[in-house]
Amino acid sequence: MGAPYTTVARRLKRTGLLPLADATLPSVTTLVAGEPVRGSWWGHPAGHAIFAVCERLSDREDVLTAKLLAGKVTFVHARLWPALAGVGRAPRQAWRAGLSAAARRLRERVGRAGHLRTDEVRGAGVAQAARELELALAVLSLQVHTESGAHARELESWPHFVERTGVTPLPAAAARTELESAAAALAGPAARLLPWQRVGRRR
Repeated sequence: MGAPYTTVARRLKRTGLLPLADATLPSVTTLVAGEPVRGSWWGHPAGHAIFAVCERLSDREDVLTAKLLAGKVTFVHARLWPALAGVGRAPRQAWRAGLSAAARRLRERVGRAGHLRTDEVRGAGVAQAARELELALAVLSLQVHTESGAHARELESWPHFVERTGVTPLPAAAARTELESAAAALAGPAARLLPWQRVGRRR
């Protein structure tokens, strides 16, 4: 397990961003499997190794995940956290204008609490609302295992994240530029993978 993990960790440190799974971009699944993995990676012969690498990355204090590149789970190195927080904290972003009323209400609840788990929120449509917030980078989100063995999402507001980590957010424009540069270095200058770049392609 050491060699695949070391390869992935070095690539993430160098690029700052690395999707968990993508058949066309550099990704954890491709690096561990040694080939592009199309469809679900769980059934791939390298599935257990991929899971183990993801678990080790998730345990690192200098790595977090966000639905960032092409709306997919993306590992983000700490050196890009100021940019990520700068985008996340920026108010009134046009690319977030399509949030549903349920997503806006959930975001307000997360803002008041600082962080909360989706299984602790009553009402229908919580999972969909949380997904909207993830894709819009309106909150940070982490998958957790509950006491019952089920899965839930732990949502964290950006002000809470900034206070917890001590990160100094970049101004919004500089933050977008830094993330765009990192995405272009990973996927090529023509790639439009970030939420504000994809807004015109939705639906």
